[in-house]
Amino acid sequence: MQDFIKIHSGDNVAVALKPLASGTTVTVNDQAVTLVSDIPQGHKFALTDIAEGASVMKYGCAIGIAKEPILKGSWIHTHNLKTGLGDLLTYSYNKQETAPTPAEERFFHGYRRTDGKVGVRNEIWIIPTVGCVNNVAQAIERQAKSLISGTVEDVVAFPHPYGCSQMGDDQEHTRTILADLINHPNAGGVLVLGLGCENSNITELKRYIGEYDERRIKFLAAQESDDEIADSLELIRELAAYAGSFEREPVSCSELIIGMKCGGSDGLSGITANPTVGAFSDMLVGAGGTTILTEVPEMFGAETLLMNRCINEEIFEKTVHLINDFKNYFTSHNQTIYENPSPGNKKGGISTLEDKSLGCVQKSGSAPVMDVLMYGEPVHTKGLNLLSAPGNDLVASTALAASGAHIVLFTTGRGTPFACPVPTMKISTNTALSTKKSNWIDFNCGRLVEDTDMDTLKNDFFDFVLEVASGKKVKSEEAGFHDMAIFKQGVTL
Repeated sequence: MQDFIKIHSGDNVAVALKPLASGTTVTVNDQAVTLVSDIPQGHKFALTDIAEGASVMKYGCAIGIAKEPILKGSWIHTHNLKTGLGDLLTYSYNKQETAPTPAEERFFHGYRRTDGKVGVRNEIWIIPTVGCVNNVAQAIERQAKSLISGTVEDVVAFPHPYGCSQMGDDQEHTRTILADLINHPNAGGVLVLGLGCENSNITELKRYIGEYDERRIKFLAAQESDDEIADSLELIRELAAYAGSFEREPVSCSELIIGMKCGGSDGLSGITANPTVGAFSDMLVGAGGTTILTEVPEMFGAETLLMNRCINEEIFEKTVHLINDFKNYFTSHNQTIYENPSPGNKKGGISTLEDKSLGCVQKSGSAPVMDVLMYGEPVHTKGLNLLSAPGNDLVASTALAASGAHIVLFTTGRGTPFACPVPTMKISTNTALSTKKSNWIDFNCGRLVEDTDMDTLKNDFFDFVLEVASGKKVKSEEAGFHDMAIFKQGVTL
């Protein structure tokens, strides 16, 4: 295993790949550097003296400004490094000519729906229109598990606290997300469970769902039923009979839509797991498929890298609005835009938002940005898409599913057990996490700095994603975890 890595030739820091003791001498590009501090795994050390006010460079970009003179060999972190970012910026379009490398067509085994869409799961979903019926939905789920048989893979309820006492865009977003999930092809059948008196009642929600197959979607308003659980179970029996008629069949990977997210990041996220997901994204896009990158606040400081890859000026302008609209969201709530890295991020070696963001956008690979999606907007364009959603893990992952992602790839250096409405694959940045939390982690990218090259790892990873798309359960599915969180943006009545 390597002891450290200098990511870019223009960097004036290196990253420790394992704990390095003070007094250790390492050789970087034929230059000896003696460490004057202990350097934890994932943390940075200076390769040269850095003056106060000078830029600290990582990934070939500035990740902040030295708060004091930093000696060669010193540990660089929050004590001597600060963000160099401002608030709203003016951007110019400097198009970077980039195109995905054509890739071999690959196949997975999925479920072809009657509307032509494809699912990678064949589940029955129970979608409450309002939080008042959450307990009823979960009681129905428990009793309906007995109906799992044949190709029906699970029965899952998605409780949430919304659907009433909301106004304006906040209510619109709830209805949009619920409708998106109701129409998601991973569900072979859906029971929409309402109360009856809520703002987002069944009649109202049908306007957002649009045309639907009455065999696939059933509705029940609890206030109109003498026994809502018994009546719901009868409807789910009908849904299970319908969903059970679907069988897996070969489907081109060009029909896959994959969401990309990171959380509990550490100093290795931008070195191992995120670049591997980026290489995968390029391969899938090259084969005609689709990927979605979100968590906009974790693009701040790296946004120009994405802007310059926009396919044209129209998409560039949409990306500018994506970034600035989220900055305005922060300032409208009197919050600091750049106070982002969490305590866990910092413990893992991430010092500033630029540091975090430059590692985060590695998940996007090098393909051109083909479109920018509003929150709750389904994918329209194949290739790499950007999606408006916050950095919160559950909210952003739910947003990816709502926009059409069949699977969410979730890279992490600290570990997390959560899931979202679609298979949520946990990808570790380091082998220690993969070993310690083998009940959480599905794929280990720590191998990249040990004994595996990127070509091998990205191909192994692509194979694994196709296995999951073909029915292999990820760890959170095996544990029975299914979460859903909607982006709350308005007042509560």
